[in-house]
Amino acid sequence: MKKKYLSLLSLFVAVLAFFSFKPQKPERPNIVFIMSDDHAYQAISAYSDKLLQTPNIDRIAKEGMLFTNACVTNSICAPSRAVILTGKHSHINGKIDNYFPFDTTNVTFPQLLQANGYQTAMFGKLHFGNNPKGFDEFKILPDQGHYYNPDFITKKQGKIKLTGYVTDLITDMTLNWLKQDRDKNKPFFLAYLHKAPHREWLPAERHYKEFINRKFPEPETLFDNYEGRGRASKEQEMNLLAHMNWAGDSKIRPENMDKLGIKESHPYDKGNYKATVGRMNETQRKEWDAVYDKMNAEFIQNYPNMTKEDLMSWRYQRYMQDYLGSIAAVDEGVGQVLDFLKENGLDKNTIVVYTSDQGFYLGEHGWFDKRFIFDESFKTPLLVKWPGVIQAGSRNSQMVQNLDFAQTFLAAAGIKAPSDMQGESLIPIFKGKGQNFRDAAYYHYYEYPSVHMVKRHYGIVTEQYKLVHFYYDINEWELYDRTNDKNEMKNVYHDPKYAKVRVELHKKLAKLRVKYKDSETLDKKYIEKYKELEAQGKIFK
Repeated sequence: MKKKYLSLLSLFVAVLAFFSFKPQKPERPNIVFIMSDDHAYQAISAYSDKLLQTPNIDRIAKEGMLFTNACVTNSICAPSRAVILTGKHSHINGKIDNYFPFDTTNVTFPQLLQANGYQTAMFGKLHFGNNPKGFDEFKILPDQGHYYNPDFITKKQGKIKLTGYVTDLITDMTLNWLKQDRDKNKPFFLAYLHKAPHREWLPAERHYKEFINRKFPEPETLFDNYEGRGRASKEQEMNLLAHMNWAGDSKIRPENMDKLGIKESHPYDKGNYKATVGRMNETQRKEWDAVYDKMNAEFIQNYPNMTKEDLMSWRYQRYMQDYLGSIAAVDEGVGQVLDFLKENGLDKNTIVVYTSDQGFYLGEHGWFDKRFIFDESFKTPLLVKWPGVIQAGSRNSQMVQNLDFAQTFLAAAGIKAPSDMQGESLIPIFKGKGQNFRDAAYYHYYEYPSVHMVKRHYGIVTEQYKLVHFYYDINEWELYDRTNDKNEMKNVYHDPKYAKVRVELHKKLAKLRVKYKDSETLDKKYIEKYKELEAQGKIFK
């Protein structure tokens, strides 16, 4: 009888335990969002090792997914960041270019993460706004910031000035927060945002001493003459030889320009040299001058006998030495953050993203900068790892955009995205189930007439084709076959062989304009507002 009683008691306890058991919710992932400024995918060895080795950034691809067709909606700094934060196209969030103010009534995804229990922090370059919403802690550079001895706007200390190299300082801030200020009882969103490799490029001392002696392969389109394309390609002001600053960019001392009779490429040419190199302290400047004065002396000796082709090649090498040298410190910093996550067991439940606010020209078509819908500018690096969700070493070629980050992060955190966000969650792609993801991306660039003089344009891009409409002071259409013309050298819009493709893309583009609520009416509205700013002298050319 006693045994029977005990058996019944055990059964009762087991049943009670079964019905009272509550399955534990999966722990929400941490998110580390790493973004550099103007980092071309061509300068990441996971994409191509012709120019540079980036072993630490590559680790994210090896442990996760590399996107070969990740792209932006508007290839220019502040608008791209506004798109990322809001999950809305530029014409919806209001930040269409670097001049128009950001509409602060926009709700950003960090605000939603913070409101739903995430600890949030931002360190580095935001580029617009001095008080980012949705962050428990931030230390950000004012506007573009400086490479040496930068100022920071902070949430708790006001404005501060630090001694050192900006990439290292941003990395130190990020690591210090992870070590000391992270609330271990909360999931976190950490924005680790680099200034580098934004113009004007000043590498760290340990890197410029090495990179100034390197020589890099020239792109096959360095001496492009733009035959087979329209006015937009021919009338831009992004040419390495004609438009890159001699002092600010190539680091020829202003007094040496005068000695050689070299005119400034732009009114801020010499001024930028003084504002950037001139920010160094006595010790930093002494090391810099020891290296760059030698380069200046060699240039003075060779300049009288150099042809235009020689000068173009020389300026390309100078560009690459400083641009790629600036990235070297970024890669080191990424490695330190990845090491910390792994050593502290945080990597197992942390999404790590590496991207840039857009692509960048590294001499292709003879250009520097960005802005165009052409691949080097339009495409951006995107590497993501999420253990247990993303298969290590995977690749994806679908048309994902910076528009998608907000909804992806919210979905990962189990938070419903606002209905006015326009992106798509990338999580199905992460899981290998993204077959019904978008088949075409929409792009719209607005900042014209202004610096670099890239004409206004919008377009549609699929994995195979690209249709573009340049407007404002021209009305030209261009069509490119991305499969058979990888360098985008021939506009086939009027080629009879592409007539069917052209018709189909026009239809798709019209549908996308409606889907994303863009229109000719909005184009005209923004043109009128832009002209008002221009009349007030607020547009920089």
